Amino acid sequence: MPHINLGIQIVPKSKTMESYPLVDKAIAVIAASGVKYEVTPFETVMEGPEDQLMAIAKQAQEAVLAAGADEILVYYRMQIRPDSDVSMEEKTSPHR
Repeated sequence: MPHINLGIQIVPKSKTMESYPLVDKAIAVIAASGVKYEVTPFETVMEGPEDQLMAIAKQAQEAVLAAGADEILVYYRMQIRPDSDVSMEEKTSPHR
């Protein structure tokens, strides 16, 4: 299965908690997963097989809710090629 890029932005809503510590719970799940990832100011981008990334995204969502968010808004962006890998490096290396 080719590797894809999946960008995820989880926006927690809570009447009693700050957003950043809740977002940190999602990032911790992604970091512990072992997939290649990069945190940006607006989303975290992961690289790997689509099924694996979607499972990690679900776990990240659940972690934010379990940490006390009243609700979450989740935004995904994916780049998929049917017969070859997509890498973060190919898109960002010319700009580094």
